[in-house]
Amino acid sequence: MTEPRHYRVMIVEDDAKIASILAAELDRYGYDVVMAQDYARIRDEFVAARPDLVLLDVNLPRYDGFYWCRQIRAVSRVPIIFISARSDEMDQVRAIEHGADDYITKPFNLELALAKVGAAIRRAYGEYAMSRDPDLLSAGGLLLDRSTNRASRGDRAVELSPKEFRLLWCLAERAGQIVSREELLEALWDDTDFVDDNTLTVNVTRVRRRLEELGLANAIETKRGQGYCLALTGGE
Repeated sequence: MTEPRHYRVMIVEDDAKIASILAAELDRYGYDVVMAQDYARIRDEFVAARPDLVLLDVNLPRYDGFYWCRQIRAVSRVPIIFISARSDEMDQVRAIEHGADDYITKPFNLELALAKVGAAIRRAYGEYAMSRDPDLLSAGGLLLDRSTNRASRGDRAVELSPKEFRLLWCLAERAGQIVSREELLEALWDDTDFVDDNTLTVNVTRVRRRLEELGLANAIETKRGQGYCLALTGGE
C-alpha cells in the first residue's frame, strides 16, 4: 500500500462503531481523520476541514448522503466514496450520478476500503501530491469560491464582480478583524495614487447589498478612522 501521509479523510457516518473502526484504520495508515459532528451542517464542516477525500454513508439523520454529496460537489471536486448497507444496483447508480467516485457496501472488508481510499487519492492527486484547494475560503458560514467569484451561504448564492469579490475575500481572510482602507485599496487597485477614496466606499456598499441577498445584513462593519471588519461568527 502506498504511503498516504498528508492526506485528510472526512468520515460522515452516524454509526459510531463503524466510524471509529474506519477512523482507527485510517489513522494507522497515516491519514489525518476528521469525523462529522453535526449532520445538519455537513457542507459547512467539509469546508472548514478541507479534506482530501470523503467517506459518506447514505442513511444519515436529517438529509441523506445523496443530498450531501450534491452539496459537496457544488464546492469541491474531492473524491467521495459512499459506504452503505444499501446494496441495490440502483442506489449505486444514483450515487455515481450524484457525483460519487466509488461505492462500498456494508459489511465491508477494511483492507478493501483502505485500498479504494488509496486508489481514489492516487487518481485525484498523484502518488504523493498535496491537495488543498486555494480557491475556497470559508468564514462564519459564508463560502467564497475564487474560481467563479461566487459567494454562498446555505442554499443561496450570489455572483460578484471581480473587484467586489476581491474586496470580500480580503475581509473574509481576516474575519472578525479590522482591515484598513489602505490595505483594501492596495489589494483592489495596482496604482492607488489615481483611485478616489470614495471608490472603495462605493464597492463596500455594493458588497454589503450582495451579502444582504444571502441574509447577512450589516455583516461589514465600518470602523471609523480605521477601516472595515467582516463580523461573522459561527456557522449561521
